[in-house]
Amino acid sequence: MHLIQATNFHIRKTAFFFIPIILLLTITTASGEEYSSQNDQINNAIIKIYSVISSPDYYRPWQQRVFNSVGSGFVINDKRILTNAHVVANQTFIEVRKNGDPHRYQAKVLNVSHEADLALLTVTEEGFFNNIKPLEIGGLPRIQQEVLVYGFPTGGDTLSITKGIVSRIEHVQYIHSSLSFLAGQIDAAINVGNSGGPVISNGKVVGVAMQGRNDADNIGYLIPVPIINHFLEDIKDGEYNGFPDLGLITQNMENPDMKKKYGMTTKQTGVMIRHILPGSSAIDKIKEQDIILSIDNHPIADDGTAEFRPRERTSYGHFIDMKQIGDEVKLSILREEKAFDLTLKIDTRATDLFSNQLEQYDTSPRYFIFGGIVFSPLNKKLLLEWGDQWQKRAPDELLVELGNLQTETQKETVLALHVLPADINKGYHTIAQRIIRSVNDEPYQDFNDFYSKTVNGSEPYVVFKDWQKNQFIIDRKKAIASHEAILDTYKIPSDRFPAMLGE
Repeated sequence: MHLIQATNFHIRKTAFFFIPIILLLTITTASGEEYSSQNDQINNAIIKIYSVISSPDYYRPWQQRVFNSVGSGFVINDKRILTNAHVVANQTFIEVRKNGDPHRYQAKVLNVSHEADLALLTVTEEGFFNNIKPLEIGGLPRIQQEVLVYGFPTGGDTLSITKGIVSRIEHVQYIHSSLSFLAGQIDAAINVGNSGGPVISNGKVVGVAMQGRNDADNIGYLIPVPIINHFLEDIKDGEYNGFPDLGLITQNMENPDMKKKYGMTTKQTGVMIRHILPGSSAIDKIKEQDIILSIDNHPIADDGTAEFRPRERTSYGHFIDMKQIGDEVKLSILREEKAFDLTLKIDTRATDLFSNQLEQYDTSPRYFIFGGIVFSPLNKKLLLEWGDQWQKRAPDELLVELGNLQTETQKETVLALHVLPADINKGYHTIAQRIIRSVNDEPYQDFNDFYSKTVNGSEPYVVFKDWQKNQFIIDRKKAIASHEAILDTYKIPSDRFPAMLGE
């Protein structure tokens, strides 16, 4: 459950960067020969990944940008290679190379969790996995535990190994998905190119190298074993369902007067529900201003944390993260000074509840053109067109809009991205990134509804009204008559992306 407390996590400034794969060597007291043998087995299981990426241009959504990317991975059971999702996101062609082998082999993606930034690949060419012993998945490492990070960072082509310690384990925003999950912080050197490599301790994988910080030295993050195991368990039936979410937005209860107002005793702690998202499985069972005291019998502190290991705390949402879609969760609720237990089935995903605020991958942007105006739904991927400093460079009104929560009446926000200048849209040529609120004074629910109200109406004029109540009026007949000429002038192959509009 990726609960937003006080502020919305998805629009905070982040200082993370993706990392190349780093291979980990373990500290051992075994004899020299045993150590060398184990070291060779680990080295043999490390894979370098070469991806050709076709990334959509969200500002000109009919175009694609193609570039090459390099990352790391490692062999696990059943002839599979585990890596980061961001290493293969939007890929069109993948090759892999075994450590010490100059030959590249074509690979394919088996499963992807963009939420948890994990992916599984395989190679069908016979003999690729010969003489490779799969790495064993271990457990959640302890604080101060020594680890080794394996990978292929920039600066060379051969395997790199760095050593460090685990400094903390807590919820961290995964920059690939903008969701927060449990993560481990390590001080091993992690550089661009290490993404997807294993983090190893005592001969077993304790994490996958994920991201680092560009505002601090030697701070990197790993995806820990509980998140890895959740992904592997999820896909056992051949289908990826994702991480569940109750769709509850909560507020901490650290203020004594606030606790007193809601009838909490001095011994009671918890968080208050301030909003229930549309589609949440908790609708009609939980109310706003209810207090969640515990989750699966784990007491929730007033700061929104819960103990996941003795004397170690993280967001209480961790106990939802560890569930699979369709599982049940037990909540202890305080309502009007009366406590009771409630069991809920979790059948919604975080990516469904926060779709506009999250990253999008392996799909093309939705758009359509009418009267030379390019329309598209607002999403975080679009704001990333402003670059790494998008939180500072993107228009303030778009940042605020991205942080707004979905309602039953409006689940998406539509933008007039820009205008393809023509006679039909004279006077509107400078319109760009404008929030549209209505079509012919009718609000819309989502992008498909906006599209339908625009193209299927019978009114002679289509009136788009923006968030400041400016009007942009297009003559319907003239728009239809000039449509093909505008597309031809600007060399645009299609006026829409049909699959994204359900056509």
